[in-house]
Amino acid sequence: MTLTRRTLVAAGLSAPAILSLGTRARAATTLKISHQFPGGTLEEGDFRDRACRKFAAALAERSKGALELQVYPGSSLMKTNAQFGAIRKGALDMTLYPSPYAGGEVPEMNIGLMPGLVTSYAQATAWKNAPVGRKLTEILESKGVVVVSWVWQAGGVASRERPLYAPGDAKGLKVRGGSREMDLMMKAAGAATLSIPSNESYAAMQTGACDAVITSSTSLISFRLEELSKSLTSGAQHTYWLMWEPIMMSKIVFDRLPKDQQDLIMAIGAELETFGQAGAKADDTRVEEVFTKAGAKVQQLDEKTLGQWRDIAKDTAWKDFANKSASCAELLKLAEQVS
Repeated sequence: MTLTRRTLVAAGLSAPAILSLGTRARAATTLKISHQFPGGTLEEGDFRDRACRKFAAALAERSKGALELQVYPGSSLMKTNAQFGAIRKGALDMTLYPSPYAGGEVPEMNIGLMPGLVTSYAQATAWKNAPVGRKLTEILESKGVVVVSWVWQAGGVASRERPLYAPGDAKGLKVRGGSREMDLMMKAAGAATLSIPSNESYAAMQTGACDAVITSSTSLISFRLEELSKSLTSGAQHTYWLMWEPIMMSKIVFDRLPKDQQDLIMAIGAELETFGQAGAKADDTRVEEVFTKAGAKVQQLDEKTLGQWRDIAKDTAWKDFANKSASCAELLKLAEQVS
């Protein structure tokens, strides 16, 4: 039977209504993003959670409801270490994830927390469009991962008792470094190390399993480590700890979307990078205020001490990484070209 306007009206429908139904059918696409950090709101809380919420709000508005993004903070959807493997398999749509946590599956990801390799935000943000960034993006796409938004964070050291400032301070301490490469540097300086996600740092310090935690300024605040610490080595001016913490998406899921939705996701991700870097820099200052108020001794690394840590890192972590594979060696070489 031919559908005429009279037939449509008799059925209680109109052409615009049919188009609307088609739009609503497309609107059923709901994505999920998971991260390990404390939840908040669009305006308050950990900037990484806020970035995810801003992403969700922008996506819903600019897709006119065709795409929705549900945010799951605090590893409430799945455990922290499972998230990277899940996006590779298409079992999770998106994650905001510390790059070195993925090093067990994709060793090249450990370059995102290579001690002493990246020592400023200017150097870090230059990676995206430099050969090292293009190579890293290419490697991840071959592993089933799309990099949506580039965010870097500086970090420092919170200690239960004595400060961990210079390499000579590390001897005898149990330290959470955050990556295999950080651990290699700390071991060379005389520390024992433990490998845990940053959201488990409070419990480790509280029980005495860990004497010092090296993590981002934001995590030092969000996980309330000032409550257990007597000292902070801040990364506000100089740091050997700068970590890549991107928003990533499953390539399986990404490839299923129409081109206009793919473009929208990538555009919003790029726009959020300014917000992410501003949040990271603000927390580098705020962490000093938080720890000082709690009664901790706060000090900043000087260039000489940073150089001492970097020399150890080059002899241990950098060499170990370069020896893993030709791909790792190439990445390191390309990274050293970015100043």
